[in-house]
Amino acid sequence: MPTGVCGEHARGPATDPQSGANADESHQSGPTEHAADYRLSMETRALGRIGPSVSRLLLGCGTFGGVGSAPELFGRGESEDEAFEVMDAAVASGITVFDTADAYGGGRSETMIGSWLADRRPEPRPLLSTKVYNPMGEGQDRGLAPARIFRQLDSSLERLGVEHVDMYVIHDWDAETPIAETLGALDELVRAGKVRAIAASNVSAEQLEEALEASAEHGLARFEWVQNEYSLLHREPEDGVFALCERHGLGFTPFSPLAGGWLTGKYQRDTPAPPDSRMGLRPAEYVAYETESTYDAIDRFIEAAGKRGVSPPVLAMAWTLSHPRVTAALIGPRRPDHLRSLLPAVDLQLDETERAELAELFPR
Repeated sequence: MPTGVCGEHARGPATDPQSGANADESHQSGPTEHAADYRLSMETRALGRIGPSVSRLLLGCGTFGGVGSAPELFGRGESEDEAFEVMDAAVASGITVFDTADAYGGGRSETMIGSWLADRRPEPRPLLSTKVYNPMGEGQDRGLAPARIFRQLDSSLERLGVEHVDMYVIHDWDAETPIAETLGALDELVRAGKVRAIAASNVSAEQLEEALEASAEHGLARFEWVQNEYSLLHREPEDGVFALCERHGLGFTPFSPLAGGWLTGKYQRDTPAPPDSRMGLRPAEYVAYETESTYDAIDRFIEAAGKRGVSPPVLAMAWTLSHPRVTAALIGPRRPDHLRSLLPAVDLQLDETERAELAELFPR
């Protein structure tokens, strides 16, 4: 991997102007980590070949005004006041990227971020990353056809109250639109200055390779990083995506590093999930985890965290961040204290042996 992509890093004040439904519930009782002022120590890394420098933790805003892109949950999640508190805490903690999507909360997430930017006027402004693909509501269109991309970006810019976004991400693969057409539209937006860099989320290794080949063949802007799910409970990127990131110098910013709260230990055998948790709101996404082997693995993981004197969420986050291909990870805290409880993971370095030992607790 080229220096600065997913390899070497720089330390220092996180002052450069620079991650749901990708939100993880991070709060869990356990050993107390002292998260003092991380503004002077938050690590940053370059995102891809031409991408910006970003903090190791990115703020996922998928629960602002809803729970991801699910229309039935629009209006749930955090209120504007609660979202403001989370964004305030993120900036104070050295987080330099706000990650959202046009469809999060049916546009409510972007609107709340835009209101916060207008009210707080932060200097430097956090970098903004938004996504396109999912419908904005029941019965509305979806996809990555060029005309739709142009329309959706303009609406995102209006809600955010900005003239450009730093990072624009396709939220899924569109099998009905040739990838060259999608990349052509994204390239046009980059050339027009409305988008600084582009990326892909929820893509397979085969799809990523097809996209990179299309960019090279047609001389178009390429995806500079990948935003896929990755955690101790979900390790598909190890089956090809990481190899492509290394070969092409791409960044990788995983979502759900806590597996929707499962790696915090908050879900117990034979006990209903908290109604406002991700498992409680969207159980179908996590039904595969409801096995005795998963509960046994989590029990062992909690014990391993206790031996290290850290909470399970911190250890799970550190495991993800310690992978050499991971540039930064998305977190989706519901409250400021949830966010602050995860900050020690940035400085908890796990070597290859330690990562392997923890991975063995969760056989694939």
